[in-house]
Amino acid sequence: MAGKQKLELTWIGKENRPKLEPRILLEDPAKSYHARSRVTTTDSFDNRLIFGDNLLALKALEAEFSGKVKCVFIDPPYNTGSAFTHYDDGVEHSIWLSLMRDRLEILWKLLEENGSIWTSIDDSEMPYLRILLDQVCGRDRFVATNVWQKRYSRENREPRGDWRCA
Repeated sequence: MAGKQKLELTWIGKENRPKLEPRILLEDPAKSYHARSRVTTTDSFDNRLIFGDNLLALKALEAEFSGKVKCVFIDPPYNTGSAFTHYDDGVEHSIWLSLMRDRLEILWKLLEENGSIWTSIDDSEMPYLRILLDQVCGRDRFVATNVWQKRYSRENREPRGDWRCA
């Protein structure tokens, strides 16, 4: 047997990656808030709120925090087709996959050995995000899916995730 084959998610433009250079984050004192004193001896003063493109911000954090982050929670665009004030939630699917892959790769590098990534996503993109995470993190690293019920009755106006044969 020559080499072990593996399944891989492919999409148009997958090989096109942005050219990222390390960035320096500069603090804007007008937007910064620092507590006046510590409440306990274990309080941390190194929290950061970063305003800007999250891919560039993640790249800037990579040098300082690689392998040091305990937990990441992301709430990425659900790609619902809606347009919001601050971002377009309806990009072409292959673009969404590339955007997510580029960010997940950096997030994975930021995690410490026992760290975890938690994501919030809806049913439409969840299978694709799961496969992307399997490719970036390794399929054997998956722990569980947490599902929450957003309605107590079935929604019958727009069936989703329901395949029917004619």
